Amino acid sequence: MASAAEQLAANLNFSAFAKADELKKRIWFTLSALLVYRLGTYVPLPGIDPAIWSQVFKSQAGGILGMFNMFAGGGINRMAIFALNIMPYISASIILQLLTSVSPQLEALKKEGESGRKVINQYTRYLTVLLATFQAYGIAVGLEGAGNVVADPGLFFRLSTTVTLVGGTMFLMWLGEQITSRGIGNGISLIIMAGIVAELPTAIANTLELGRQGALSTFLILAIIIMVVAIIALIVFVERAQRRLLIQYPKRQVGNKMFEGQSSHLPLKLNTSGVIPPIFASSLLLLPTTIASFNAGKGPEWVQTIMTQLAHGRPLFLFLYLSLIVFFAFFYTAIVFNPTETADNLKKHGWVRFIWRSSV
Repeated sequence: MASAAEQLAANLNFSAFAKADELKKRIWFTLSALLVYRLGTYVPLPGIDPAIWSQVFKSQAGGILGMFNMFAGGGINRMAIFALNIMPYISASIILQLLTSVSPQLEALKKEGESGRKVINQYTRYLTVLLATFQAYGIAVGLEGAGNVVADPGLFFRLSTTVTLVGGTMFLMWLGEQITSRGIGNGISLIIMAGIVAELPTAIANTLELGRQGALSTFLILAIIIMVVAIIALIVFVERAQRRLLIQYPKRQVGNKMFEGQSSHLPLKLNTSGVIPPIFASSLLLLPTTIASFNAGKGPEWVQTIMTQLAHGRPLFLFLYLSLIVFFAFFYTAIVFNPTETADNLKKHGWVRFIWRSSV
């Protein structure tokens, strides 16, 4: 009986989905946009030798380039036109949000609502172009110094590489905005997720191959699978957890009618900042170290020492990474949820009583 009811519910849900033409259009648009993004990560930069670059990348894959390659969806490994990915935009967003907290002009723009938000977004785009140009030029110079990767080094190669990489970043920024408005979910987050998830099949195949060769035992592989599932379940549990602030509205009289007090709740997410802190932290750490990694062995000795200590997995890198995550967790939460502004809005609507309760 229960199975028949479940089957009926599934059929009803499927029929409702089949009739949701707008939702289907949004899903297909999102998938098509992500497909375009993935195709772009396989188009190499003009003027480089992919085979030689692949060898150079393998020699540094365990460092910061390997981490950057994960966020770029394999674009660094293939030195594709989307090698910078969306990271310059993330860095620009960080800088603008920091400036919003200290600049009265930007804070006033933020309070203007939709019009102010559009102006801040335009400033973010301008800053994205500036940061992407700086990073792209550094990559062009680094490629010229990485052996025989570049077939014809010179000003034309640097200019074409800079324009191509900056154009790729701006296209991904536009594509993310289109996904947000015409697709489903946050476009920027989906692009970052698609880049990370795209490397999962390779990682799974490598793990199974190690098991086939006897390097990993079957028990260890099963333990890894169980651990991954448990971690995902824990992340979902924490992500959905919220603390509910119950609020009560007093009795009020409108004309000759007396309205009883109403109650509602203000949901406060336990993890208000989401995945933004690690993304911000990675972006800030990748900005200087990526360019420095192309110039290994060059420059002052103290700079090389710092860059060595900032290598992925080193104690200094882990300390800064953890510190930045903690900082941005508090910082982004303060931006998303302003208690003073929320309290003022509640006062305007007459909410007078607050009761704390936790809920998941």
